[in-house]
Amino acid sequence: MRARMAIHYAQQTVELREVVLRNKPPELWMASSKGTVPVLVLQPSAGESPFACNALNEKIQNNAGQVIDESLEIMQWALNQHDPKNWLAACNGQLANSDLITRNDTEFKPNLDKYKYFDRYPEATQDDYLALAKPFLVELNERISANHGYLSGPCFSASDAAILPFVRQFSNCDTERFNKLGLQCLGDWLGQGVASSLFVTVMSKYPAWSAADNNAVVFSA
Repeated sequence: MRARMAIHYAQQTVELREVVLRNKPPELWMASSKGTVPVLVLQPSAGESPFACNALNEKIQNNAGQVIDESLEIMQWALNQHDPKNWLAACNGQLANSDLITRNDTEFKPNLDKYKYFDRYPEATQDDYLALAKPFLVELNERISANHGYLSGPCFSASDAAILPFVRQFSNCDTERFNKLGLQCLGDWLGQGVASSLFVTVMSKYPAWSAADNNAVVFSA
């Protein structure tokens, strides 16, 4: 979702091919050997075949045909095209510069996966995985409190967009348990974020794409 959020915010028009992960089309594998989403394929030059899955097709000078298959890198690409509210200022122009986003992706995300799919990780309990994830959530709560509502300053920025979908996933695993953590500022931030027009728009549902149906949709601001 963070890739879609950045694309929509940056007012980039792309062709969206919705993918059902349990039935991945061959075009996804042709676009990226990782076989994961999102994948952004910048529109190739004339005569080449375009492939794009879950967020996708814009011709940019000097990088036509480039494949970007990491959500954070897709965010960076989109914000490099257009950043009307200066989201990137929070990380000096580069998402990779943000220690908070890096720790979200490398520390919190693995703990989220184990908490969410605890039955696949029987070496510990779901409560154990909650305990591992909680310190990061507490830090987010403290940052939001200190910054009067957001993670990296007084306004919604790239940090908020990059991390919000993961906190939402965590909350949705067990809403009652999440609420009992007592992280009021984090809960308010999450509620405001998922109710925003930006998030509501990118959460729209689309039918699964197939080459036979040729049912890609135009996704834009």
